Amino acid sequence: MEPLRPTLEQSDLAALGDELDRIAGAVAAGNHDLRELGFWRVVGRIKRDQLAIARYATQVAAIDTHAFRTAVRTRVRPWIGVTALLVVTAVGVAAAVAASVWTGSWAGLALVAAGVAWSIGWHLPAHAFLGWLAGIRFTDVFLGGPPPPRPGIKTDYGTYLRAEPALRVWFHASGAIATKLAPFVALALWPTSNAPAWAAWVLLAIGIVQIVTDVAFSRKSSDWKKVARERAVARDIRERWNRF
Repeated sequence: MEPLRPTLEQSDLAALGDELDRIAGAVAAGNHDLRELGFWRVVGRIKRDQLAIARYATQVAAIDTHAFRTAVRTRVRPWIGVTALLVVTAVGVAAAVAASVWTGSWAGLALVAAGVAWSIGWHLPAHAFLGWLAGIRFTDVFLGGPPPPRPGIKTDYGTYLRAEPALRVWFHASGAIATKLAPFVALALWPTSNAPAWAAWVLLAIGIVQIVTDVAFSRKSSDWKKVARERAVARDIRERWNRF
């Protein structure tokens, strides 16, 4: 991370530590509602100060991981989840190839299946790859999120805090971008396939619905909300630099 001037007084840093100790005690006692406990408010302050990150990133990660693993049971190791989604991606490739070999409705179904498989299969690996580039590491892959449940990847929050805010922005955006691109990539293959015209219209509809869904929901509860949050962190840090 690029060096940042500290913005918190020692007394403020100590107060953050006291807050984390209080939250850790509550979590250990069985209260896992981190928002209610004020955990994310504390994390938001820590993100904006290098000394706070250096001092508390490990403790933040321990609290976050404990609460997550207590609440989420359907989870596997990151490499298992990423591999499974890459297999789904490979199935999409096979379907795209089939669309150029088969004819009629079967070719159309194969091409649509490729777009759907890539929409599912690219999301999590894109997050994992951009996160890895940013220095972010992961603890679990899980099923969750707003209905319908879909694969997600859980960060090691200590490494997440230590990553550059601008890189955290791209980490969150990457999965959403990959998912939205997938049906259009399949659509671009339609002229070279044997799929009928209705397959192209279905892929176009899938792409548009995904974009509309993102505009309507993701900005409030998912990837794009986190993009906006980390952009705000980066902006705050930049403004503090400019004041020196």
